[in-house]
Amino acid sequence: MTMLKYLLLILLLPAWLAQANISPIPLPEDKGQPVGQIVVHTVQEGDSLAALARYYGVSPILMLAANPDRDLFLLRAGDQVLIPNQLLLPRAATKGIVINLAELRLYYYPEQSNEVYVFPIGIGRVGRATPEMITRITEMRKNPTWTPTANTRREYEAKGIPLPAVVPAGPDNPLGEYAMRLAYGSGEYLIHGTNDPLDVGLRASAGCIRMYPEHVEWLFAQVDSGTQVQIVNQALKVSTDQYGQTFVEAHEPLTPEGLADTRPLDMSALTPLLEQGADQSAIEQVIRQQQGLPQLVGQLY
Repeated sequence: MTMLKYLLLILLLPAWLAQANISPIPLPEDKGQPVGQIVVHTVQEGDSLAALARYYGVSPILMLAANPDRDLFLLRAGDQVLIPNQLLLPRAATKGIVINLAELRLYYYPEQSNEVYVFPIGIGRVGRATPEMITRITEMRKNPTWTPTANTRREYEAKGIPLPAVVPAGPDNPLGEYAMRLAYGSGEYLIHGTNDPLDVGLRASAGCIRMYPEHVEWLFAQVDSGTQVQIVNQALKVSTDQYGQTFVEAHEPLTPEGLADTRPLDMSALTPLLEQGADQSAIEQVIRQQQGLPQLVGQLY
């Protein structure tokens, strides 16, 4: 068990948080504006990082990034915690499912609707990174069995956990109760639930997309075979609204292997703003803070 998962387990889930909070976010007519809203949560006795992240539908990693000056592992009653539920939409077609690896979020755009649903996800760990792709769902499975690959069985064996060739449906199945197979590759990538909710919001899977049980159950009922799935890796999201206001939202960038990306920042999306005389060093500072929140960085026109 990782130290982060251990610390998330320190406090139990309070009863008032033990329910799904699935609500749509209205899409503004001006798609260049941030969507959603920032929430300030006043901590109650028994609150924990894991509980708040699950209730508000935010990755624990994003919670930590948005609250750099607060120790979220040692919450005290009366503390105020920023919930980063305001965001910029990824650069992708607003259709079906869009997954942005860098921000550990899944977006679902219902057909003939001007809304989006946003969920935290777990993705592939270092060395087993989830690839970028444009694909579709090919199979919907309730109570799926799990057929681990030879590599996965060797990894478990090294930990002293022998796996059968096929893991039956049930509480020991890491796929949870619902799974959606993607067409990409040989069909080895799934969007699925989990029997370990603490893995959601982390880079911990063998490449699949993990969701909280209540979230995947809801999504499973909304989509079907043929639903488009786009997986992107956009650590820096930039948008300009109709008034010329330019916003950036920065997350920790990842290489294709799932490692932290230490290469120089790609500022090309901000070139028009920089050409207007914007302070590049100030913009770079905002980006390097990687708080995962939309921030106004300048006026384009």
